[in-house]
Amino acid sequence: MNKGFVETYFDFTQIDPQTFLDMTVETLYMTIISMLFVIILGFLLGLLLYLLGRRTSTLAKVIYSIVSLFSNIFRSIPFIILLLLLMPFTRQIIGTSIGAESALPALIISATPFFARLAETSFREVDSGVLEAADAMGATPFEKIRKVLIPESLPSIIANITLTTISMIGFTAMAGPIGGGGLGGWAYQVGYARNQQTIVLVATVTILVIVFIVQFIGDQLVKRLDKR
Repeated sequence: MNKGFVETYFDFTQIDPQTFLDMTVETLYMTIISMLFVIILGFLLGLLLYLLGRRTSTLAKVIYSIVSLFSNIFRSIPFIILLLLLMPFTRQIIGTSIGAESALPALIISATPFFARLAETSFREVDSGVLEAADAMGATPFEKIRKVLIPESLPSIIANITLTTISMIGFTAMAGPIGGGGLGGWAYQVGYARNQQTIVLVATVTILVIVFIVQFIGDQLVKRLDKR
């Protein structure tokens, strides 16, 4: 006998509270840990691309082209394919290809070039007149980066961190069906595989709530920085 709409999607007896909590924590764990690496590595890579892009020497252009090429390659590979491609590597360095930790290498490698390009764009948006004023005041290259470039680009960088974090949450959901754990794994391996659609619905709504919270926090930070 076919279930009705309410029985299909709102049978909350399917939800084990402890499992729901554990899967939510796994999703947050994957997102937070991977984003820490992505922000640091992507920021440095974006800064390197920006600085190389401003140089006119042949060596700088060659290095920029090489770094840009590798960045574009990893940024263009679909996440699910990259996850499968890196499974042997992940198994070697982590010891398993199942669980939240197994998704971290692919999450970091896929999102770092994406954020690096966004960071480079943020740096390029800084008014050249501000940088020229810093030059006129005798600022060293490091001082220009620390006191002018980063502060001026910070609202845009925060907005891009927000965007990357939201993308990362989506990546964690995609990692779930092939052993990555978290809400995505719970929704697929338990909800979909066992025809328990309430689990799929709850996992979906929870991911949306996390995304809305991240977007709200990011927007508030950008507004505060813009008012400075």
